[in-house]
Amino acid sequence: MPSVPESSVPESSVPAKLERDAPVVVRRSSRRRQTVAAFWEGGTAVVAIPGHFSAAQEREWVARMLLRLQSKGDRSGKGSPTGRGRSDDALMTRAQELSLQYFAGRSRPVTVRWVSNQNSRWGSATPSERTIRLSHHLQGMPGWVVDYVLLHELAHLLVAGHGPAFWALLEGYPQLERAKAFLEGAAFATSRGLDRIGMDPNGPELD
Repeated sequence: MPSVPESSVPESSVPAKLERDAPVVVRRSSRRRQTVAAFWEGGTAVVAIPGHFSAAQEREWVARMLLRLQSKGDRSGKGSPTGRGRSDDALMTRAQELSLQYFAGRSRPVTVRWVSNQNSRWGSATPSERTIRLSHHLQGMPGWVVDYVLLHELAHLLVAGHGPAFWALLEGYPQLERAKAFLEGAAFATSRGLDRIGMDPNGPELD
């Protein structure tokens, strides 16, 4: 993902560093309204905040997000750990973390689990039952891809369709376009028989 500000609101550097002197950059975005995100970008810790935040709010959220980022112990820029080996319990925990970070905890699934009978969908949700299912084919993919699928289905517990209101919920995820492109590439490869994971011939989609 290009290392550029998310909007015309200028980004600001803050005199804060993580362990091992990793630099920290605060990036303000006029498109953000409530969500705050932190991620690695080329060895730099980036904290993305809404453009309307006051200086006091910036200090509070930067400190909070840097602690969370540092606790993950991952400076590779790839986001959260790979989905390989995650249990259903770990998947539920991750879903709750993502809901809290991006949706203020408003999306509350009852169950989140891996399934092996979902060959035409990366993920699916049943809003009436508040259940989420992820295809086992995602296991082993980068963590930021699994996080995107989780967020996609968490958003469906709040908004059923794929209209503007739905995508507005996801715009705060910094790896959104990258993850979508990754899954599109995986689906294309599957549709051309370039792998043997047994997916639907038309390629998997997100429900």
